[in-house]
Amino acid sequence: MERTPTSDSLAAAKSPAAETISEIKSPATDSVAFGDDVERQQIGRGRNLTFASDLNDRLMRTTSRSRSRSRRGSMDSMSIHTAGRRRSVDPSLALPPQFRTLSFNIDESKRKSFNIKDTIPHSEKSKKAKPAEIEFSNVDNHTASIDTLLARFSSPRASGLTSTQAQQKLKEVGPNMPSKPPSRWFQKTISYLFGGFGSILFIAGILVFIAWQPLGQPNPQVANLALAIVLEIVWVVQAFFSWWQDFSSSRVMASISTMLPEQCIVLRDGQQKQIEGREVVPGDILRITLGNKLPADVRFIEVSSDARFDRSILTGETVPLLGSVDSTDDNYLETACIGMAGTHCVSGSAWGLVLDTGDRTVFGRIAKLTSTPKGGLTPLQREIYIFVGIIVCLMLTMVLVVIGVWAGYLRYQHPDWINVPTLIVSCVSVAVAFIPEGLPIAVTASLTITANIMRKNKILCKSLKTVETLGAVNVICSDKTGTLTRNQMSVTDYLIGKTTKLAVDAPGLHDTSKGLKELATLSSICNAAEFDATTINAPLADRKINGDATDSAILRFAESMTVVSAVRNAWRSIFKVAFNSKNKFAIELVQPNEDEKETVLMIKGAPDVLITRCSSYLDENGSVEPLTEAGRKEIEALKDHWSSQGKRVILLAKRRLETLTFDPVEQPREFERDIMSRASSELTIVGLVAIVDPPRAEIPEVVRTLRGAGIRVFMVTGDFRLTASAIAADCGIFTVPHSQVHDVTNLAFDDDYLESAGIKETASSINSSSTKSLVLSGSDLDTLDDHQWDKICKYDEIVFARTTPEHKLRIVNELQHRDLTVGMTGDGVNDAPSLKQADIGIAMGSGSDIAIEASDMVLLDSFAAIIEAVRYGRVVNDNLKKTICYLLPAGSFSEFWPVITNVVFGLPQVLSSFLMIIICCFTDCAAATALAYEKPEADVLTRPPRNAKKDRLVDFKLIFQAYGFVGLIETLTSFAMAYWYCQKQGLYFSVQWFGFGALPTGMSADTQTNILNTASSIYFVNLVVMQWFNLFALRTRRRSVLAHSMNWYLVPAVIFALLIAIFFLYVPNFHDSLGTSTVPVEYWFLPMGFGMGLLLLDEDKLGEAENITDVLVLAIQVTAALESQLYRATSFPWSGTSRTRTSYNEEDPCIRLDLLVELHPGTLQTSNGVSLR
Repeated sequence: MERTPTSDSLAAAKSPAAETISEIKSPATDSVAFGDDVERQQIGRGRNLTFASDLNDRLMRTTSRSRSRSRRGSMDSMSIHTAGRRRSVDPSLALPPQFRTLSFNIDESKRKSFNIKDTIPHSEKSKKAKPAEIEFSNVDNHTASIDTLLARFSSPRASGLTSTQAQQKLKEVGPNMPSKPPSRWFQKTISYLFGGFGSILFIAGILVFIAWQPLGQPNPQVANLALAIVLEIVWVVQAFFSWWQDFSSSRVMASISTMLPEQCIVLRDGQQKQIEGREVVPGDILRITLGNKLPADVRFIEVSSDARFDRSILTGETVPLLGSVDSTDDNYLETACIGMAGTHCVSGSAWGLVLDTGDRTVFGRIAKLTSTPKGGLTPLQREIYIFVGIIVCLMLTMVLVVIGVWAGYLRYQHPDWINVPTLIVSCVSVAVAFIPEGLPIAVTASLTITANIMRKNKILCKSLKTVETLGAVNVICSDKTGTLTRNQMSVTDYLIGKTTKLAVDAPGLHDTSKGLKELATLSSICNAAEFDATTINAPLADRKINGDATDSAILRFAESMTVVSAVRNAWRSIFKVAFNSKNKFAIELVQPNEDEKETVLMIKGAPDVLITRCSSYLDENGSVEPLTEAGRKEIEALKDHWSSQGKRVILLAKRRLETLTFDPVEQPREFERDIMSRASSELTIVGLVAIVDPPRAEIPEVVRTLRGAGIRVFMVTGDFRLTASAIAADCGIFTVPHSQVHDVTNLAFDDDYLESAGIKETASSINSSSTKSLVLSGSDLDTLDDHQWDKICKYDEIVFARTTPEHKLRIVNELQHRDLTVGMTGDGVNDAPSLKQADIGIAMGSGSDIAIEASDMVLLDSFAAIIEAVRYGRVVNDNLKKTICYLLPAGSFSEFWPVITNVVFGLPQVLSSFLMIIICCFTDCAAATALAYEKPEADVLTRPPRNAKKDRLVDFKLIFQAYGFVGLIETLTSFAMAYWYCQKQGLYFSVQWFGFGALPTGMSADTQTNILNTASSIYFVNLVVMQWFNLFALRTRRRSVLAHSMNWYLVPAVIFALLIAIFFLYVPNFHDSLGTSTVPVEYWFLPMGFGMGLLLLDEDKLGEAENITDVLVLAIQVTAALESQLYRATSFPWSGTSRTRTSYNEEDPCIRLDLLVELHPGTLQTSNGVSLR
């Protein structure tokens, strides 16, 4: 029977307080703060983990022992130091940052006072036990020996679990997933019913019921009962739509969350296997590398010397914890030998034995205690609700005005005109008229629809806020490798001794050159990449490699010359230091299997970092020659030459060590310091390799499109200045010759600075030059002041080279301080802090777990998808403006005036309260939701982005358009239509003006009521029909409606409005109870003429016509387009004047061209001679 650990639960314990971790500085002579080649995890977001050739042997050899039991002093030279700078960064942005999680929102207050009583490491035997009754202090998974734990879980160290064991455990413990939080259906139902405008509608319905009975006695009005019923029906329908939108949104976000399944590598059946994180079970041996998020709680059975884990998601401690094999604390939550689910590996690598999965992990239990999702509005929703709040305030003011006029005047002077029930209905009418009931639904629909469109374009938006922010981004800071380039590196050239050759020639020279053999050996051993076992027999070019792109290129280069696995099997590893963004090198300390007395330190990294540490080099014959100063300059010149071609240059060196001063097992820290010290001098250059990573084919067009959209694209990379500049030119980021690209010297502002720097030009001559392109290195950034940053932000094209994570963070921060909305793209561990700080962090789908967690949006396909992201980010704002502008004229402005004229001027209320409800909640609401599906306008990517701080969603221009233009026209024409009908029926306006219900001579009250019911229905029809034309006019706000693609969702919306109108106006049974009436046919066609005039005036307002003559011309164009589909340059003779307008192309009626309108007496002709009489 397989054994698994019998685990006890966690006792009540406070959240582990983070102790200060002192820093052990490297004794290395160099303190290199350069650069940041993208720190790709060796696994491609947890998918491709690297295994050693001889797993059991390497596991045993490099295991760290005897870690200190104190967390103090656990930080070594691999930590990231903050570079000094003039502007400080918020402490909350300390490195590494506290990263978000897609799964849970951990409440800070609960985190600090966390009490774990319901948490126990997994045990198959403990299923029947009550977790709360078992104390965590009895658990020994962190103190037991590794051999004991392996036996307890029946997981041999060399082979791991068998597939049969894993399947059986998966059935017993379930998938490694958090359980779903409780639905809280009761609270949600209450929010659906009474959230938003629901409470107002509900109260309004109750008040109208009261107005019907008992206040309506002795003659209760059936119309009031019908109005009350309709209000409550609308209340229920709105609740249903709120539920539907919530359901749709959650379904979209749930589908998005499945687009990035967690992948990990485990050891099963003696082989490495890539599986989904949900399939991990207790007893699995898990490989953990840089950038991974741990999918389960593990006990480390091997850690590299620089393995560190960010626990900030659980503890809030921002300083990474040094991993350890042995227990460092009696507290399970504090010990460094336990890796907890949800935490990240921020440096180094490790192997771990899985202890707990799913809800049994520490993270899972915290999540269960804090599973209530965070509330709060997104900025756009907050702005909308502020606008609605203003509308509600106006509504309440108008209600008070109505009540005031009634109480102070009408109640005494005209007591029979408005009684209490009528007053209540009038107040409800004002409330309904002012509130845009369809707005909240339209907002949620618009954001959800856009998020779903992005998902289909392989763009993952983690929240609806992301969609909003995209429309305001005006600067994108992009990482280079893997984002702008293909991340498919290959070695093109190499240097042995003083001879450079092409990499394709290396296989034929390997057997004749001892120097090349040494280069192949070092390339094979000092390399963290591994060939995937599934493609090991495939041709070299087709083999899959698990690891960093740079290591993969060097590994493929080595395999072309020799058999890498055979070379690796001939050596055993003693110690290693993984590449990191600060030191810019990787170290492998090895011994040959046949001679344990010989030890070789192998190192590879950036030439500018390692060249000063080298004192000799190998020639082609393998002989060691001294490295002179002239030799260094030759190597640096070659490095610059390769870099100017856009190639990454890597130097490989070694040093033979006679003796080892310290024992790597018994004295690990002293041993590490000693090795780092020896790696700082007396190195022998084995060779240099040049690696090319070509830009993605689509990038130049992407950059051009973004630039046309008013978005500047800056490159932020860890590569050399020359390499970065060359790639920037290939990508279209730099559009000027290299000689015209500015550098830090062009940022000086006074002659004193220039004189101290030895620059002969004057400040005026330098500062007057063009601010087109600029390249800066990380060391330059450390010297800049605020004035220089001001000037940097004026450049159109910028490349930041040799940057560290601190530099990236500062770049984003400085841009934001100058009111720029910054998008940051990246995929490495080093990108995470700046991704989190940016207004919108954009990670690549192939990036590290940390980068993806820190980002707001993930591009699953390529960087080119950002075009669609920006496009629809702008569309969201555009469509919501259209929705608001559509809802306000008829649903607010035109409904308000009949009530005011009724109360103040004694006129009949020519739009009944019932029909107001129908407009707001039925005929307008459907069309407003359809506007959420409106396609992007033609100029959406040719206009500058909106200013997030200055451009309001609802501004004066929109209010004027809705109220002062469309609303005024619709109100005046509706009044004119209604009173024209009354005039024709003998109910003269002069009698009604301040008539307060006076009857014309010879007219009965019933006749007057019938006339007014018909007039009310005419007013209603006029608004409904004119809103159709307003709907089509609002589809475009910057171009002609004829230049826009069709939104077919508008057709059913218009049909729905028509059917609703017919249903309530032409069913005789409704006439008496609802106060409606059949509308004469001519009152349907006249509003169409008004609507066409509104459409044409809107075209004129957009600048498509400048005077009434141009409006007429445009009307003829519309007619001609509908009849003949001829959209060409149209000549129109008139007094010899000529105006440049916009025309239509015959081949594509949706494309607007420049229209030349010439007015001459005679016939209207198209440019191809066709007469239009």
